[in-house]
Amino acid sequence: MKRLSVLGLFVTSLLFGTVQAQTADEVINKHIEAMGGKENLMKVNSMKSEAVMNVQGMDIPVTVYQVNNKASRQEFTAMNMTGYFIARQDSGWTFMPFMGQTAPEPMPADALNVAKDQLDMFDLLDYSAKGTKVELLGKEDVDGTEAYKLKVVSKSGNEKTMFIDTKNHYTIRQINKISVNGQMMDAVSDFSNYQKLPEGIVVPFTLQNAQSPSPMTFKKFEVNPVLPDSLFRPGN
Repeated sequence: MKRLSVLGLFVTSLLFGTVQAQTADEVINKHIEAMGGKENLMKVNSMKSEAVMNVQGMDIPVTVYQVNNKASRQEFTAMNMTGYFIARQDSGWTFMPFMGQTAPEPMPADALNVAKDQLDMFDLLDYSAKGTKVELLGKEDVDGTEAYKLKVVSKSGNEKTMFIDTKNHYTIRQINKISVNGQMMDAVSDFSNYQKLPEGIVVPFTLQNAQSPSPMTFKKFEVNPVLPDSLFRPGN
């Protein structure tokens, strides 16, 4: 009888784990569909977006260039100076002249490790095949909105928590675990004002980072532009 009870508990735990995994996949599948569907997302190879961020009453233009799974560049222009963050699979650089930098500097190894994972523009798409592990942690209130809470761990070990609106299945908050000066901290980003582009994919037009004094408001998205490799090299 005791042996039967233990067996029953073992089977129940297996079934419960399967249900949890299926539930996580169900959330992800609905999220992918809400973002435009797998077919449309897989057609996106590159993207250029233009935004503006207000800092101390001054509008700072921001341009983001992305080549899926290969490279990204975030460019900021202020006081007639242009700075940038560049990340590639093999290297990364930062150049912030308005902060006293006179030349591009290599991105610290811990920052590059996180940035490399972010090169995947749609990391939940076919996530299992990429070696990513996802765990559904239930639901949580995010500033008055009920959201599914997903723990996402990439193949390289980077961890983030995603909060997906239970109604429209858009990501409304993301918390990345990052290392700063050898200490782990949470980088919180909130997404809103989702709109569908002519190509059928849905993107957030407002991004608020906890570390930023004001939200970044996107004005334009260009899908699949031709982006030269030189754009993702320092000094350009």
